[in-house]
Amino acid sequence: MTSERGAALSAEDDEEEEDSAAAGYYDNEDDLEAFSDAELGCEDGVLGFSDSLNGEVKPRILLMGLRRSGKSSIQKVVFHKMSPNETLFLESTNKICREDVSSSSFVSFQIWDFPGQIDFFDPTFDYEMIFRGTGALIFVIDSQDDYVEALSRLHLTVTRAYKVNPEINFEVFIHKVDGLSDDHKIEKQRDIHKRANDDLVDASLERIHLSFYLTSIYDHSIFEAFSKVVQKLIPQLPTLENLLNIFISNSGIEKAFLFDVVSKIYIATDSSPVDMQTYELCCDMIDVVIDISCIYGLTDSEAGLPYDKESMAIIHLNNTTIMYLKEVTKFLAMVSFVRKESFERKGLIDYNFHCFKKAIQEVFDVRVKVQQNRKLLSQRRWSKLTVNNGVLSNPR
Repeated sequence: MTSERGAALSAEDDEEEEDSAAAGYYDNEDDLEAFSDAELGCEDGVLGFSDSLNGEVKPRILLMGLRRSGKSSIQKVVFHKMSPNETLFLESTNKICREDVSSSSFVSFQIWDFPGQIDFFDPTFDYEMIFRGTGALIFVIDSQDDYVEALSRLHLTVTRAYKVNPEINFEVFIHKVDGLSDDHKIEKQRDIHKRANDDLVDASLERIHLSFYLTSIYDHSIFEAFSKVVQKLIPQLPTLENLLNIFISNSGIEKAFLFDVVSKIYIATDSSPVDMQTYELCCDMIDVVIDISCIYGLTDSEAGLPYDKESMAIIHLNNTTIMYLKEVTKFLAMVSFVRKESFERKGLIDYNFHCFKKAIQEVFDVRVKVQQNRKLLSQRRWSKLTVNNGVLSNPR
């Protein structure tokens, strides 16, 4: 049902009926209310309200940590294609900045970058509103600095957030590990893991689960870590993984990834383990396809769209393995690894891929229907709010 139709309804019983239908797509009413409240922005350096009626409700990813821990650099490298060396000239974040990320129908969320000096005890900081609508909280720890204060802030942040929203996924990026040896990386991770969890045990909060990642903007580790974070926010992930398992088992393929080509985040893969070197090869292949398409594959009318339904690439590695990239949607690509002898049955692989692509479109259609119903419900709830002296308040 379209929003125009919803706006035209005047009878109270019709409104209640549609509210009930749309509400069925929410796990928790608080999820919607959090996005109907005031949200922070960083335009013109001031905090203000955002319009909740201009699109679907998106989960939030919060980037937190001490000053100069690398939060803004991570965001710029992953989502703005900034060179890691250019991040050296970024100014320290001094206000909460929010950015919408909508690369595809699956990669759709908000990133909120928090300044390191933020004070949870400041009465002007409405942490309950912020945490209530959050899907994942990423806390960045500088591995090359003394992290005692960082662990203390991590504990405070996690405990405050958990009390407001126990469903938050807590992710810890042990960052800037590019300057450490492999043994030192493992030692740092083990020490931070132990201290952070010991603090939770001492506070009788053993049920809080923290996930730890070793990251650096100078290699693909930051992209892989963000992939893991984003996957937890995709309700359709089990379906996508199952489709990939069926595809590779019927096509003689060893490994397959479903990539967002803009951010190089892989939103799903089959059930076999992910090898870092394999993931790096996939990222490099996507870069090659985009670069060549930008140079040779564009017409004047297609400026800015280097990736389309005709995009396809085949790369022969020197170990009898073939990398095969095919366009799935405007922003998604499948990258698969095939043995040379299996690739001789390319017709079968292409037919199975066609079936896979059709199934992905069906998943898209369901997701769009859910988003439309969420938007309708958001409009219904928003209309019940009142505006007093320029401040939104809920009469309930």
